[in-house]
Amino acid sequence: MKTYSITEVAEYFNMTPHTLRYYDKEGLMPLIERSSGGKRVFKESDIEALKVIECLKSSGMPIKEIKHFIEWCSEGDSTLQQRYDMFLERKASVEAQMEELKKTMEVIEHKCLYYKTAVDSGTEAVHKNNKAKSSSPH
Repeated sequence: MKTYSITEVAEYFNMTPHTLRYYDKEGLMPLIERSSGGKRVFKESDIEALKVIECLKSSGMPIKEIKHFIEWCSEGDSTLQQRYDMFLERKASVEAQMEELKKTMEVIEHKCLYYKTAVDSGTEAVHKNNKAKSSSPH
């Protein structure tokens, strides 16, 4: 069975070993094994668990709530409904974030076009002239 060092896992996830130690200390990785020298040894299953942890974290879920999820996982099938409900909640939260980002992107795209036109003409006056023309009754 292939195992990975904390440095290898940190590089894979583009994080620091310190972050992985913090996750371990906070109880997010209760199944991490240690070598005879006391170093953390990561298996594929640990990496898969970290993928879920990172997904939840990037969705805006606080570490404390992620810990509840990890605890539910260790409790087994009796917590399937809680885990399902939690992911439905995360899904709704991410969808709301995506809608907000879409609105943000629309404003950014508009401003890119605005400034591209201004840069190309060398002045913002081109927009002021267009507004004056478009607001006139002609």
